[in-house]
Amino acid sequence: MKPVKFSIIGGAGFRAQYYLRIAQTMPERFQVSATVVRNEAKALEMEKKWGVSTYRTLDQMLQSESPDFIVVSVSGNEGLNYLCRLAEEGIPVLAETPPAPDLEGLEQLHDKLLATDIRIQVAEQYQFHPIQEARLALIRSGRLGRITETTVSISHLYHGVSLIRKMLGISFENVKIRGMRFESQWVGGPTREGNPTEDRMMPLQRDLAWLDFGDRLGIYDFTKDQHRSWTRSNHLSVRGERGEIFDSRVLIQQESTIPLQLELKRINKGELENQEGYFLKGILCGENWLYENPYAPARLYDDEIAIAHCLQKMADYVAGGPEFYSVAEASQDHYLGMMIEKAILSGEVVETQHQRWAR
Repeated sequence: MKPVKFSIIGGAGFRAQYYLRIAQTMPERFQVSATVVRNEAKALEMEKKWGVSTYRTLDQMLQSESPDFIVVSVSGNEGLNYLCRLAEEGIPVLAETPPAPDLEGLEQLHDKLLATDIRIQVAEQYQFHPIQEARLALIRSGRLGRITETTVSISHLYHGVSLIRKMLGISFENVKIRGMRFESQWVGGPTREGNPTEDRMMPLQRDLAWLDFGDRLGIYDFTKDQHRSWTRSNHLSVRGERGEIFDSRVLIQQESTIPLQLELKRINKGELENQEGYFLKGILCGENWLYENPYAPARLYDDEIAIAHCLQKMADYVAGGPEFYSVAEASQDHYLGMMIEKAILSGEVVETQHQRWAR
């Protein structure tokens, strides 16, 4: 298999480290050809740590490199500017989330893409986490019947919304949103900056929202840094006509009226006396594999496995394969996330409107 070759804009950022680690772990499958890092000191540090070439500007990199696609891993308006520039150049792009900072930026990006033939997708990885792949496989099997409800308490706004839409099978339908905010004290835990060094209480906000699609209900529930916390659990449930998934527990009533009680069982190698190496093999439900790790035996954690999925799917897309998470989908999830915030802050029921990227 020819390795997927990609470059990164924003190689010194937090998110870019994921792509670099994946390539370092699986060089036979993924290769970082170069990165754009504007800061000279950070660039030299990256070259030493990761063994990759760095450039100070996009123009310099494009003169010397020919990657399969470019990962844009910068935030806000800076990312939007890069996407518009690469669209003009016709270079395939895997963009980090969100693709633009606000509604005006999403509309600007949509209009820019209409005028070009650029192949662009967005690296929304949560749908590709092993446990989410397993849940979605069970939903697609039809054993739960028609899905009517989901509760997602895993990550913030557009990430959470993306899972709500996936679990419910929602595309661009409009929705009525109610929201509320609950404030409480919580012991300070891990953040993006690292683990806590002292015991202290801090005020935190729990945001909840009910997304009423008419015949389906999505419930959003998230507290800041919950997904990193040592004292708060993530949670996802899905309810259908014939049963439900509640985290790793599966309950189904069969047509024979006999109830089933199953588990989404994570199978790791390298435990106890197993000497195959330490990696995720897959996720079983009863006697069936709902998910098998395509990157075994590489030692990746779940978020890295999911991002590796995005990289591979992007390579397939550039080669003529199907979309996996379009700018339109990313825009819709970010838009719904902004409407959730509006509903929470206003205390009013917010009704979404059909946006220009919806199709």
